[in-house]
Amino acid sequence: MSDRDTISGETGSSHFIEEAITRDIAPGGRFEGRKVHTRFPPEPNGWLHIGHAKAFTIDFAMAERFGGLCNLRFDDTNPSKEDVEYVEAIQKDIRWMGFDWEDRLYFGSDYSEQIYDYAVRFIRKGLAYVDDLSADEIRAYRGTLTEPGRESPWRNRSVEENLELFAQMRAGDFADGSRVLRAKIDMAAGNINLRDPLMYRIKRDPHHRTGTTWCIYPMYDFAHPLQDAIEGITHSLCSLEYEDHRPLYDWVTEHADLPSPPRQIEFARLNMTYTVMSKRKLRLLVEEGLVDGWDDPRMPTLSGMRRRGYTPAAIRSFLDRIGVSKVPSVVDNAFLEHCLREDLNHSAHRTMAVLRPVKLVIENYPAGQTETFEAENNPEDPSAGTRTISFSRELWIEEEDFMEVPEKKYFRLFPGNEVRLKHAYVIRCTGCTRRADGSLETVTATYDPETRGGNTPDGRKVRSTLHWVDAGHCAEAEVRLYENLFTRPDPEADPDKDFLAHLNPASLVVLTGCKVEPSLAETAPPAHFQFLRTGYFCIDTRDSRPGHPVFNRAVSLKDSYRPG
Repeated sequence: MSDRDTISGETGSSHFIEEAITRDIAPGGRFEGRKVHTRFPPEPNGWLHIGHAKAFTIDFAMAERFGGLCNLRFDDTNPSKEDVEYVEAIQKDIRWMGFDWEDRLYFGSDYSEQIYDYAVRFIRKGLAYVDDLSADEIRAYRGTLTEPGRESPWRNRSVEENLELFAQMRAGDFADGSRVLRAKIDMAAGNINLRDPLMYRIKRDPHHRTGTTWCIYPMYDFAHPLQDAIEGITHSLCSLEYEDHRPLYDWVTEHADLPSPPRQIEFARLNMTYTVMSKRKLRLLVEEGLVDGWDDPRMPTLSGMRRRGYTPAAIRSFLDRIGVSKVPSVVDNAFLEHCLREDLNHSAHRTMAVLRPVKLVIENYPAGQTETFEAENNPEDPSAGTRTISFSRELWIEEEDFMEVPEKKYFRLFPGNEVRLKHAYVIRCTGCTRRADGSLETVTATYDPETRGGNTPDGRKVRSTLHWVDAGHCAEAEVRLYENLFTRPDPEADPDKDFLAHLNPASLVVLTGCKVEPSLAETAPPAHFQFLRTGYFCIDTRDSRPGHPVFNRAVSLKDSYRPG
C-alpha cells in the first residue's frame, strides 16, 4: 500500500495514517475500545498558512473518519512572541475552512501547574536536573552527529538540591538564562534530541493569558506529550520534522507512568512553488513592510488567501487531491490555482469589466438612445439566472483590443475589421482619434442592426468577441492584479542569496479608473465574479466600500497546470 493518498478518503482510498489508526483501534490494538481523539496545537505567534491547513485538515478529518474528537489547543509556552491577536485569527481561519472543535478549546498554559508537577516527579525519579551551563555551553557539550556529547558538571546534583533549585527557579530567584531544567537521558545517544534535552527555562516575558504568574516555561518537547496525555489524545499527528523527536515524546510519556500513552505519527509537510512556508520568514515579510500585513493577498496565509478570493472548497479539494505522504515533495502552485478555477467556474457570476479603458464610439448608433440586453450570470449554472445590461452609442473597451496597424494573427479591432460585442452587436472598426501626444483617445466603429445578440443572419464569420461596458451606465473601480510573490519557484534554494532577493517586483499591479457594470458598485464581500476574458475576482474585504469597489484578482482564466 502506498504511503500517499487522499486526506479525507473521498476517493474511497486510505492512506498510511488511516491504516495505522485502523490497526490501533482494532481488537487487540493499542487503543482497542477507545474513541479516536486528535488535536491541532498551533503556536499563537503568527497567522496560519496553507501548510497549517493541511495539518489541521488531517487532524479533523481523521477524527471525523473514525467518529472521534479533535481538540484545538494553543501551544502558548513561549510568551515572547505570542499574542491574543493570533489566537483569534487562528480560530477564525479554522472555522472558515469548515471545522469545529465544539467546546474543546484549550491552551497549553491551562496545564502549567500539572506540567510543573510532572517535572518535580521526574526530578524525584532522578530523571531531571538543574543545570548552570549557559546556552552556548550546553550547545558545545551536546556534541555532533558523529561525536557523543559530554555530561554537564551539574548533572549529578542530588535529588534534594535539584528540587530546591527548581523551586527557586519558579520563585524567580534566578536571572533569565542562568539555569535550566534538563532531562537526564543519555549524552552519548545517537539521536541528539535524547542528549539531556531542556525541560524548563527561565523567561520573564509577560504571558498573554497568565500575565506574570509564571517566570519559568516548559519546552515544547516536554510539555506537548504530557498535554496530549492529559486531554486523552490517542494520536498525535504532526509534520515530518518531529520524527526525530518521537523517541523523546515516547520517553516522556513512558517515564511519566501514563497508562495507554498517545501515539505520534508524522507526515510530510506541504511545500509549494513560488512561496515560503516558514512562519519566521513570513513574519519578516510583514515586519519589513514588504507585504501589506499577514492578510496580504500574496501571502500563503489563510487570511491572505481568503482576501484574495480563494474558497474553502477549493483549498480542501487541493489538499484532498495532493494526499498524505511520508516523502517530502514540492507541489506546483499552479495546481492550487487549477482547483480554484474549477470551483469558481461553477459558482462565480459572469460580468463585464474594462480594466484599461478606452472610449469606443459607434458612429451610426442614434445619439441619446439606450437599449438593454439579457445576459446569463453563469452558463454552468442555469439557476443563476440573468441580468440586464445597457448599450448605447459610447462604450468602454480594453485599450489592448484595438491596434491601428495589426500584428499577424491579430483578430480584434483594427480599421476595416469586424468583431462581436458580447451579448450585443457585430461592429466594424472605422478608425481612431489620438491626442496631441499620440496616445489613443477614442476608437470609432459602425454597428450592424441586423446582428442583435451577436448573431450573423447572413452567416458571415466573425473571429473575435470583445467585452465592453456602457459608458453612460457604469461604475468606476480599483482592481488589483496579483502574481506570485517570488520570481523563482524555489526562492530558498540559492545558498548565495537571501530569499528576499527573489521577491517579484510585479507581484501587485494596481489599476484605478476601471469601468465595471453598475451593479458591482454596491457589491459586498465575499462575492466572486468572473470578469469576462480577464479572470476571477472578488471584493476586497479590507479596502472596498460602497461607491468605491476594490476587486482582487484571485486567479487568471488561463490554466497552466498540466497533470503528471
